[in-house]
Amino acid sequence: MLTKKQLELLEFIHTRLQRDGVPPSFDEMKDALDLRSKSGIHRLITALEERGFIRRLAHRARAIEILRLPEALGGGTGGGFTPRVIDGDRPTGPRPANFEPVSVDAIDLPVMGRIAAGVPIEAISQVSHRVAVPGSMLSASGEHYALEVKGDSMIEAGINDGDVVVIRETSTADNGDIVVALVEDHEATLKRFFRRGNAIALEAANPAYETRVYPDEKVKVQGRLVGLIRTY
Repeated sequence: MLTKKQLELLEFIHTRLQRDGVPPSFDEMKDALDLRSKSGIHRLITALEERGFIRRLAHRARAIEILRLPEALGGGTGGGFTPRVIDGDRPTGPRPANFEPVSVDAIDLPVMGRIAAGVPIEAISQVSHRVAVPGSMLSASGEHYALEVKGDSMIEAGINDGDVVVIRETSTADNGDIVVALVEDHEATLKRFFRRGNAIALEAANPAYETRVYPDEKVKVQGRLVGLIRTY
């Protein structure tokens, strides 16, 4: 049985994973639950982990995988829930007694080189290799591809250097979306997208990096983040 706050936090994490493919930061969790400090979030996360609803991934305190959902959030037998953050080559600990692994179909996607999560780098257009991702991670419509992340400007969004991000091709984005942006037709970067009048702001998720603002004709959206793959 979860407390009201535990259920609220689990629902918030689940919603963000479904929307962005990455978990929210502790600050975002604190604000969403209207708590005064992050220590309260730590206690709630520990409680959810002890009850077998989530697991904190190794080497990254704020990377969270949802193992199951309560019936109140659509979980339980036959719920069909699949974690949106996947990782490989990681030592597996004991599973909760009521955890049931979900079998999903894997789809090969082209990895189109590396994308900068920092200052922009040269645009990427050639396939370096392919990666298998769960079909449930992909949208029903549209083409998808993957990129290897270079840099640390998106760490507050749970995106680390060396991660592989799954991107759905699109030329449009809503404010707050994490997108692949092509800057001045030759540089690509992974950032949060915000439209400010006739300008586009590309915002990092790391206070060490400044938000870059360009005239809207200088920025082309190449795709939106839908998933994340991490290996250890």
